[in-house]
Amino acid sequence: MKILVVGSGSREHTLAWKIVRSPRAEKVFVAPGNAGTAAIAENLDMRPTDIEGLGKAAQERAIDLVVVGPEAPLAAGIVDHFDGLGIPAFGPTGAAARIESSKGFARELMEKYGIPCPKGAVFSSYQKAREYLREQRMPVVIKADGLAAGKGVIIAGSLEEADGALADIMEAKTFGAAGDRVVIDEFLEGREVSLIAFSDGRTVSPMVPACDYKKIGDNDVGPNTGGMGSYSPPGFFPKQMTEKVTGNILMSAVKAMAAEGITYRGALYAGLMISDGEPRVLEFNARFGDPETQVVLPLLKTDLVEVLMAVVEERLDRVNIEWSPMACVGVVMASGGYPGSYQTGFPIHGLDSVDNDVLVFHAGTRLAGDGTVRTDGGRVLTVAAVAESIDRARERVYDNISRISFEGCYCRKDIALREIGGINSIR
Repeated sequence: MKILVVGSGSREHTLAWKIVRSPRAEKVFVAPGNAGTAAIAENLDMRPTDIEGLGKAAQERAIDLVVVGPEAPLAAGIVDHFDGLGIPAFGPTGAAARIESSKGFARELMEKYGIPCPKGAVFSSYQKAREYLREQRMPVVIKADGLAAGKGVIIAGSLEEADGALADIMEAKTFGAAGDRVVIDEFLEGREVSLIAFSDGRTVSPMVPACDYKKIGDNDVGPNTGGMGSYSPPGFFPKQMTEKVTGNILMSAVKAMAAEGITYRGALYAGLMISDGEPRVLEFNARFGDPETQVVLPLLKTDLVEVLMAVVEERLDRVNIEWSPMACVGVVMASGGYPGSYQTGFPIHGLDSVDNDVLVFHAGTRLAGDGTVRTDGGRVLTVAAVAESIDRARERVYDNISRISFEGCYCRKDIALREIGGINSIR
């Protein structure tokens, strides 16, 4: 099979890495890819949102399967376009992707079909949203309705902060048209976990759970990022909880979409808060998570291409998906200044000194004319290790990170530390 992966981040490098290992994969392309994907596949210099161009490229190369990573092309209807061309594509249609591209749509769906979520409301009027804030107990969570690269969620600890966040989103348009509407939710205390599942519209098969770290700084301080690291599996989320969430939340969401006339095929991600022992949905994503994919797919024992094709062909119930009982920890190495302004173009040293069984998934990297790998984004690399325990996987990740360097390099030092009862420092 000839397979095209759409996207340029560590998630897409991880997908390509797993796909290349399938005996069914004859040739793999990544558009646009990065320096990491260039080493295992053929990069195509095309934007993920160039849907017509990607369609033509797929036709010219006789692509048998397209796998879409990022949310923007999914929301723009890239799967619908490939369906029209008769090319199988893994991912939800534009209508199904609304479960991520519109937080208001997701909230209304959950309320209508009784899917557990925080109390809250959706507003398109700035004035009415301000009035609602004055009736709420602080802190509150304010979310831009549309896509905001994982940064459109603000936890406001006071009414002054909430007013400022609301003004930034709805009046100053910090996130552009994504802020035309907002969702205001109650703040929940507890532990966050991500559970992603494969869905063919009728059957739902969960992946292993993972925890990600959204804040830039240790101890979860500072602004939100696209994700600074993750680990799997979390000890506080047993198999019984996975089964409960699969039935009560993921399957319920797929059935709710079907009741609305929408078939959900692809990866469905539930961002959960476990509060008082009960899971509630903070957000749905219509795709593989990033950075969760970097620690989840290394634990998949079944041929990924077989699973993807089963989803596309609506025969997921006939595939036995197996997962390793091992643990995986992944840590993001970022450019200094991220998620604010940062410089790029710095050479990355030490990539050839990493242990053979430690994984380095590229995101913001490019190959320079002289053959060197250079930084080309905010999140540059995700270093991941699989081991018999979280403790050992974490040790191996940070040991190997110490061998890689580039100017301004930054990473959090506390990824997965809470799982081993340690303090906030590298052991």
